[in-house]
Amino acid sequence: MRTSLRRKAIGICDAKLASKGETVGLSFYAFFANKNDDPELLMEAAEWWIKTHQLNHFEKAQKIKTMIQSGQ
Repeated sequence: MRTSLRRKAIGICDAKLASKGETVGLSFYAFFANKNDDPELLMEAAEWWIKTHQLNHFEKAQKIKTMIQSGQ
């Protein structure tokens, strides 16, 4: 996952955790606006989430943040 996507995803996780609490879940779609303005980046996130790590559609934001920070 490219550095800019990692930073963006961590920021989204932090915002969700701050507003909804430690049990909040999210999908990789949370990292994007409601339009497909960067399909290459969207596919990179989808591949990391689905193909590489075989995550469920919704996962805990804290889990995703930890995975990204650890370089997975």
